[in-house]
Amino acid sequence: MSQLRIVLIGYGPVGARFVEQLLPAVANGSIALTVVAGEHVEAYNRVLVAEYAVGNTELDAMLVGDRVAAEAAGARVLLGVAATSIDRSAQLVHLDSGEALAYDRLVLATGSRANVPTLDGIERHRRDLDSLQKYAKQLVARDDDLPTGITALRDLADAERVLGAVQARKRIIVLGAGVLGLELALAAAHAGAQVCVVHHGPHPMPRNLDRGGGLVLRAALRRSGVTVVAHSRAEAVAFRTDDDGTRRFDMVVTADGKQLRGDLLVLSCGVSPRNELATLAGLRTAVGVVVGADLASWTDPDVYAIGDCAQVAPRTEELAGQRVLPGAPSGLIGPGWRQAEWLAAQFIASTTGDGPADAAAPAERDAIVMLKAKHIDVVAVGDISADPWDDDTLHPRRRVSQWADPEHLRYVKMVTEDGALTGFVSVGMPRTAAELTLLFERRGELPADRSVLLRFDGPDYDPSADADAFAPASTVCWCNGVTVGRIEDAAACGATTVEGVGRETRAGTGCGGCKGRIAEILARAAETDETPSVTA
Repeated sequence: MSQLRIVLIGYGPVGARFVEQLLPAVANGSIALTVVAGEHVEAYNRVLVAEYAVGNTELDAMLVGDRVAAEAAGARVLLGVAATSIDRSAQLVHLDSGEALAYDRLVLATGSRANVPTLDGIERHRRDLDSLQKYAKQLVARDDDLPTGITALRDLADAERVLGAVQARKRIIVLGAGVLGLELALAAAHAGAQVCVVHHGPHPMPRNLDRGGGLVLRAALRRSGVTVVAHSRAEAVAFRTDDDGTRRFDMVVTADGKQLRGDLLVLSCGVSPRNELATLAGLRTAVGVVVGADLASWTDPDVYAIGDCAQVAPRTEELAGQRVLPGAPSGLIGPGWRQAEWLAAQFIASTTGDGPADAAAPAERDAIVMLKAKHIDVVAVGDISADPWDDDTLHPRRRVSQWADPEHLRYVKMVTEDGALTGFVSVGMPRTAAELTLLFERRGELPADRSVLLRFDGPDYDPSADADAFAPASTVCWCNGVTVGRIEDAAACGATTVEGVGRETRAGTGCGGCKGRIAEILARAAETDETPSVTA
């Protein structure tokens, strides 16, 4: 069988996982792999960019790719080279270096870019087909240029700008109250910067939290030193001129007349998939690059998409005729990694003559959203819009339980259907959240008396006495699907730190929300063996 030529565009964490999974086939010569990386650095975990921006982690700890190993296996990795166009009829990818790469299969892992909101004072470019055809050189593989003193937070260059402001104890305004913006705000405030979060919603994380959970989180933010300005829609930015003549950000002006001064404005208003190459190539796009359950483009069976740029939707006659399609990229690292692993397995199977390993990529359940910050634990998943006082005749099988202790910044809401957990919100209750996450994952039933779940965060709770939380089959890292048993095996083989477990099993190397549980498992294993453990 002839060698399968695969070109991968994008070398973020999802692209790096795809490369890693393909390396055995690259090494044996059945697959020829070329990676168009775009950035000049090794693939790194963008989820940790906020940590890097406040000096809490180093670049080495963020790296998820291994270019040396890939090139040793025979792959070609082009750092600092960008794809400018795709010629599907000739099956060529054109690069800004002038080279053209031939492919049999093309995989798009181009990720997403930060949204630039509509604000007077900031130029915002459209990326529809007409704009891309007219201004391809300015728009393809490029982010919008932002004025001095204004940045997003998607890559290392953005993080360096934020880090400078944090180290100088500058005034930082974060526009938007989603997970990434809040993690940055809390980390920057903890590092000593003056931080203000501005958003137009009723409470932080409005897409994930109900009113009760959102208000408790808002109180926790304020106690952590973060100023929160809610119900304020940013309308414009104003500038000042420094002594050296530099025009620099000065203030945000809101629709209700507020003028909020700062030294750095961080835009945290969501993300949009990088679709411009696909759009120019005539591929069907909606929110992302539209692919079927096999991750192949609706338009071209030789082009695939994975990660933040991929919008999975079944290709039916009804949907094919619709302009707006259901669903959107998850925006989370775990689903992207699973897509990368599955697609790599399909390509390897096709080269061995065994045919496709599976007909479709694994379906994802509702994503578990975690806010990672010191002393503030927030976890949410599923539909939590139901209210305890809703009319039961409309949803006779649904039950809602709610508990709040605003003074101590604690809140839990649980929604069940026929006793099984379908969604929950937890603020300030880390152990309860861990137990609820396990129940959600297993589609397990909650106890008839929901209040017994509150004991997990009580003063007398002993986690070592709870065998279920430490059962070998219990999942700890949802990004990588790592169980308690795998972590215990790694610890038995000498991985006695959280970082060591991450190197051995990948647990904790995604969103990082499971590191506390990994530490607990290591501590419990050390007590069992009567040997010391370092869990830092």
